[in-house]
Amino acid sequence: MPESRQLLLGADPSGQPVSHLLRLANRHGLIAGATGTGKTVTLQRLAELFSDAGVAVFAADIKGDLCGLGAAGEPQGKIAERIASMPWLAHRPQAYPVTLWDVAGQSGHPLRTTLSEMGPLLLGALLQLTDSQQAVLYAAFQVADRDGLLLLDLKDLKALLNHLQAHPEVLGEDRALFTPQSSQALLRKLATLEQQGAEALFGEPALQLEDLLQPAADGRGRIHLLDASRLVHEAPKVYATFLLWLLAELFEQLPERGDADQPLLALFFDEAHLLFADTPKALQERLEQVVRLIRSKGVGVYFVTQSPSDLPDAVLAQLGLRIQHGLRAFTAKEQKSLRAVADGFRPNPEFNTLDVLTELGIGEALVGTLEDKGTPAMVQRVAIAPPQSRIGVLSEAERAALIRQSPLAGRYDRAVDRESAYELLAERAVQAEAPAAVAKGKPAEQDKSLGDMAGELLGGAVGQAMKSAMRQAANQIGRELVRGLMGSLLGGKRR
Repeated sequence: MPESRQLLLGADPSGQPVSHLLRLANRHGLIAGATGTGKTVTLQRLAELFSDAGVAVFAADIKGDLCGLGAAGEPQGKIAERIASMPWLAHRPQAYPVTLWDVAGQSGHPLRTTLSEMGPLLLGALLQLTDSQQAVLYAAFQVADRDGLLLLDLKDLKALLNHLQAHPEVLGEDRALFTPQSSQALLRKLATLEQQGAEALFGEPALQLEDLLQPAADGRGRIHLLDASRLVHEAPKVYATFLLWLLAELFEQLPERGDADQPLLALFFDEAHLLFADTPKALQERLEQVVRLIRSKGVGVYFVTQSPSDLPDAVLAQLGLRIQHGLRAFTAKEQKSLRAVADGFRPNPEFNTLDVLTELGIGEALVGTLEDKGTPAMVQRVAIAPPQSRIGVLSEAERAALIRQSPLAGRYDRAVDRESAYELLAERAVQAEAPAAVAKGKPAEQDKSLGDMAGELLGGAVGQAMKSAMRQAANQIGRELVRGLMGSLLGGKRR
């Protein structure tokens, strides 16, 4: 099989190449190992291999050094020695087509979605709501659906919640679910989310999935990197929820492809344990279902974490490629976990998998691939081939140049605040209050400003958005509210 149809991972102890079939790369994978054993470099190597094959890549840059993919490597020392030990390796230092993203919009293009697209299930998981608070959220989304109120950003949802507190009759049969205590608790959690900087994630222009799939001019797959170096520490639930949303949207929007020669997209989820930590059971079950089914859409999902035990068994059972770097076992619990990792590989009679797990050096791994028929191959000890791009960070100037030269430059950089629930509810509040003011014998503007009245009813100042609402006056909302697969699978009605 031509080399381009394989992912050339590295060499076994005899110096022979070890590969994984590209057409089986949608069977997902795992990169695991203790801190400092080489997981990030392995991820970088895999990202390059996918890009060279024309497969798009989306990955989180947790430590800020994966962005070295955007610059050519300069092999030295042990890296140069590793390359020299693989004479069959066509190693050519080069930069890869990289697009940088950042939720905060500081070190990459702003990355946004809307509340309507995320839906109440994922949003509830992000906010870690109780059952009663989740019921309030579902009721609010149902009213938004029914009344044509777009929920684009956090101020839209807060305006809707304040409106429902003032007018509970619009809830109809759901009125009993909407208690003031639960509503106020939900508003407080939204405020906490804003303090974590998550407000920047919600709004427009929202990420368009087709932009992730566009190849570079030279035909290589474009590598999209989310700068999560701050996000994963300051707001880990925001990081995890965004990745879950992305996975769900890909599943819902991409057509079935069946058995293709290669995937459309490879997703790398670093710090993968965050995806499953404190996740409601119902959401975890749906996530496991999506992971199982999304491979038929041409998407390969690769989890990066310290130990396979960080993932549910139902997810582990679906992983075709396993790259296990060294692990350390100092306690009885760790030793038990180590045995479980060893048992997850098909044994190789040439060595003891359990013993090798603690002997692996930096850049070495136990690798379990799939054979041609999709069955697990025997585990192999592999020296991972070095990446062709830089191992390390980009300078601020290099990062700025990538952003400036990006084919998406200017498309997502400026936020758009179009008419949505906040503006429509502000206008309705003004229309409801103005006749009352006139009935008192005073013009509305003498009694209080229209903006003040709407602000009181919606729980805050309306500012520029109020002016926008007055200009746009009663536009018809024709767009459906899209809430994503996760919401629709669990009671969210797509219409």
